[in-house]
Amino acid sequence: MAVKIRLKRMGAMKRPFYRIVVADSRFPRDGRFIETLGHYNPCIEPSELKIDGDRAKYWLGHGAQPTDTASALLKREGIIERSAPRPARPASAAKAAEAK
Repeated sequence: MAVKIRLKRMGAMKRPFYRIVVADSRFPRDGRFIETLGHYNPCIEPSELKIDGDRAKYWLGHGAQPTDTASALLKREGIIERSAPRPARPASAAKAAEAK
């Protein structure tokens, strides 16, 4: 069973809010899910985000794969570590690598 952490769209037309859920990847976006981890409301300023970090870490530890958007939200809450940026290579080292 391929488990995903993803967003489930709710709310009225043109007024969306989302629940962050754990679901089998074969189920539809707004269909059956395993567990609700939190919610995200982008329509208010500033946007509201609430995630149960312990349960999210549990599911990530058991192999759940977050979607791109869910991953960005988990990083924003500090549940997933941000990847360190690559150090820039000096121009001379880049030219030497191309010459080889």
